[in-house]
Amino acid sequence: MIYKKDANFPYPVLTNTSNSYESGGFTLNVDLKENTDNYRFDIELEIESDFLKELLSTRKAKLYLVVQSKDNKFYEVDLNTKFIDIPKTRISINNRTSLQMSIQSKEEISFAYNDDINSFFKEFREEIVVSRYAILGFSNTVIFEGSSSKPFDLFERRVNPALSSAIKIELGSETIIIHYRDADLQFVGLPMSGDFNNPYIYMGLQKALSRFISNYGEDGQVYLDDIDLPTDQLDAKLYRLMKAKMVFELTTETIDEAIYNISDKVIEKYALAVKGLATSGD
Repeated sequence: MIYKKDANFPYPVLTNTSNSYESGGFTLNVDLKENTDNYRFDIELEIESDFLKELLSTRKAKLYLVVQSKDNKFYEVDLNTKFIDIPKTRISINNRTSLQMSIQSKEEISFAYNDDINSFFKEFREEIVVSRYAILGFSNTVIFEGSSSKPFDLFERRVNPALSSAIKIELGSETIIIHYRDADLQFVGLPMSGDFNNPYIYMGLQKALSRFISNYGEDGQVYLDDIDLPTDQLDAKLYRLMKAKMVFELTTETIDEAIYNISDKVIEKYALAVKGLATSGD
């Protein structure tokens, strides 16, 4: 469960708000990334108690990341964990998803040698013994307001009857523009018309990522950690999106894999839409 700041315990618990510890602090920072299959939580953790860190390093206590959305999920980590990947089939990130780190005892723990607790508890610390599975500390709560990575914000659609081709993909200053010679090519009026446009989305991403490699790569590859944020607005959007979706290397050979990771199964959704139309008999 997610503990609130006013939770009460009959023994010292390390939190950012309790005065049970002299200079207590238990701070969690989390950065959310995602691709088509997984959520990645990049974790920065600070525990200001040598006593509790020793319990964790000697396996007398364990550290849990608690993810609360529709229900609570618990993931055991350790002090050296930098990130945790969770399949999207296991959790749902909604507009009020909360995360917290907690420390739980694995065995009976005596506080007799806990030098980090405040002077009040130190007077009788030899008498403080907590049972197995007791909560020893919990961090601040990190709340996500939903994913901020929206790949389709990259696109514009325009109708241009003067086109000499059925469609044209243009790389604009801030967006990928799909020009249609005829509005009917957008499948207007059909159920799931947006998904029927996904092959055009795919084509646009291929063209934009190919240019990205040409602009910032060498020998057909680019490592995103080695380049600065592009000044071109469209390239900057692609850069941020790829980093958010855990695409850190882009090559001419992996463009299709990158599109899969940043575009949330556009081809699968297109195939489902075709099957649905065929099934309905329309």
